[in-house]
Amino acid sequence: MTRIAIITGSTRTYRRGKAVADWALETARQIAPEGVEVELVDLADFDLPVLDEPASGAWGIYAHEHTKRWSEAIASYDGYVFVTPEYNHGVPGPLKNAIDFLYSEWNHKAAGFVSYGVNGGVRAVEQLRQIAAELKLADVSAQVALNTFTDFDYHGIDITEPTVTGRFAPAERHAGDLANLLEEVALWSRALAPVRAQTADT
Repeated sequence: MTRIAIITGSTRTYRRGKAVADWALETARQIAPEGVEVELVDLADFDLPVLDEPASGAWGIYAHEHTKRWSEAIASYDGYVFVTPEYNHGVPGPLKNAIDFLYSEWNHKAAGFVSYGVNGGVRAVEQLRQIAAELKLADVSAQVALNTFTDFDYHGIDITEPTVTGRFAPAERHAGDLANLLEEVALWSRALAPVRAQTADT
């Protein structure tokens, strides 16, 4: 069984990310390749502080229980789908912070990206691809880019409210984009399994 985590990239109280991640999870469970198990990992459930470990994550020596819990969760998966907004032309702070807690847990696995924002969140993904390279994560080319204007419905909603996120209503084509992404993530996750086994032995 290949286990893939859908990771939310935002922890804001009023966030679009949870609706996007829930859609990705529900859709993925319907269309995922055979032998692929998909689960949701919500950053908000881990309550990670600003990185507070005394040693770099590359050492794999953790002083705090919140880090050990996060490490155990991430290490249990073969691949990841990051659901990320774009904040100020880049990766949201909570997601970068969560990534930086760990190192070897990410190594030799596959990653795909579901992004959202005014420009589809694509600039955050470009940064995440650079980060993935440093973590020895094989990022796939298939991507889901959601637009906060066209993939969210604001009818009947007071858009002057600063907490308004709209109702998530993705275009039908995005299900096909997600299917392609999952296929690539599953393929690379399986292909890298022997590498993970070899590095685990050493």
